[in-house]
Amino acid sequence: MSIIEKGAVAPDFKLESHTDESVSLSSLRGKKVLLVFYPLDFTPT
Repeated sequence: MSIIEKGAVAPDFKLESHTDESVSLSSLRGKKVLLVFYPLDFTPT
């Protein structure tokens, strides 16, 4: 696993949206995108 440096271009990936559609990062190119990652709900963080 490699570490992505701040300001680097994120690698392309696909995720399922809340509407069960597959969305890739490359399909959003040119748009503003905010990715938020958090640990599982109800964990002591």
